[in-house]
Amino acid sequence: MNSILMSLVVFVCVFSGALVGMIMRRFLPQTHLDSDSKDVVRLATALIVTMTALVLGMLVSTAKASYDARKNEVAVMASEVLSLDPLLSAYGPEAAGDRARLRDLVQQGIDGIWPGQASAQSELRPRESSQDFFNELQSLTPKNDRQTTDKAQIISLAVSLQHTRYLMFVEAQETTMSIPLLVVLVSWLVVIFVSFGLFAPTNPTVVGTLIVCALAVSAAIFLIMEMYTPFSGVMKISPEPIREALSRIGH
Repeated sequence: MNSILMSLVVFVCVFSGALVGMIMRRFLPQTHLDSDSKDVVRLATALIVTMTALVLGMLVSTAKASYDARKNEVAVMASEVLSLDPLLSAYGPEAAGDRARLRDLVQQGIDGIWPGQASAQSELRPRESSQDFFNELQSLTPKNDRQTTDKAQIISLAVSLQHTRYLMFVEAQETTMSIPLLVVLVSWLVVIFVSFGLFAPTNPTVVGTLIVCALAVSAAIFLIMEMYTPFSGVMKISPEPIREALSRIGH
């Protein structure tokens, strides 16, 4: 889902609510706009504002936690690659092909998660070649106790790397913005802005203030949507930790 388009839709809906409130004010009888009516509407609006603030804060917190988790998984994968390559080097010439295969897999992962073309979609699903690489590591035949120890460490790191890769894929698929929750949140915001427009005087200062407020809430939705898509968009997680690990493979 395009975060910029969604935030624009939210802005239009919310600010349109304020305009609807201003239009309603012209047609409502004066008794509907007296001080007693204002007090009741303000109390009801305050309740909706409180619920909206709680839900919006929850969404921002959840999205930030998801974003940080994906960022941490990228750092963990980079550290596991950096730990795996020296072990393959220490194992001996028999693992030279596996080091080259590791480099290819890391490059494929970078190209899939962070595609070079802006229009290309990020692909988090692990490829079958990663399982082939793991099978090759298991087929290594140690010739001495040192190689036996090294192989055990290599297999352990490879399993951990594979687990982190699949974990990132699964959690990225399951952690998405709840559309029903977003619809409810936007509907509450529209109601709030209708109440603003209903009792606000129609002048440039008020209209400008309402525009700024609508932009603020739409920007919050934009940030939430961006953090739920951490491998694309404006807040894309940097691939530099993985690129740095790739540059050290084979050295």
